[in-house]
Formats: sequence, structure tokens, C-alpha cells
Amino acid sequence: MTTNKVLLPRGWPRPRGYANGVMARGQMVFVAGMVGWDADGVFHTDDFAGQVRQALQNVVAVLEEAGARPEHIVRMTWYVTDKREYMAAYREVGAAFRELIGSFNAAMTAVEVSALIEDRAKVEIEVTAVIPE
Repeated sequence: MTTNKVLLPRGWPRPRGYANGVMARGQMVFVAGMVGWDADGVFHTDDFAGQVRQALQNVVAVLEEAGARPEHIVRMTWYVTDKREYMAAYREVGAAFRELIGSFNAAMTAVEVSALIEDRAKVEIEVTAVIPE
């Protein structure tokens, strides 16, 4: 069970797909940027949504190593190489997110970048999680 509190200032509309802020107490877990390759560093697709799915699976695997679960995520930063491709894949990305992560209660930022270090990568996702006390 998570004890995170979503922060929504009075009068503000609930954001779609993320939280404005999250308050949490516990042991912090920092996950480096995960790209859409498997554990062996192999990309199996150049499809944006497919790479997101794999990157999220990688995030979940690292969280599990710490004894954390997706519901412990308090912050996510997404780096995408093409915002139009990201927006065109909303439906598939949302489905993968709901399946692998669950709720949209993390403070999230998405940034379009000109390139990622891995040439084939279209998305990189970094995460902060807090395991409740």
C-alpha cells in the first residue's frame, strides 16, 4: 500500500495523465533513464509505443530489484525524440502505461530532445520512487 499524497491546489483542474505534485515519505529509489531495449541491450522495434512498453518493463524490473512496485513511483521524466510521434501514439502508450504502471499519480514531465545517447532510442524514461515507511 502506498501512502503518497497527490497534490492538487484548490480550484485547479485534475491534470490528464499525471499529477501536479506528489508528497511521499519513505525509502527513495532512483531509476536511471531506461530506453526501449531488452536486458541484453537489444532493440526489438523502432515503433515508438513498442519502445515505451519495453522501457516501462525495464523500469518495473529495476523497481522490483529494490523491493518497490509501480505504485511507489512519485516522479517520471520522459525524454522523447519526436513529440508528434509521442502524441500520435497516446492510445498505445496509455494502454502500456496502465498495464505496467497502473495509475497516473506521478508528477510527470515530458521533454522533446534532439537525440538520445542510444541512436535507435526514441524514448528514455527516468523514475523516482518512494517505498513507504
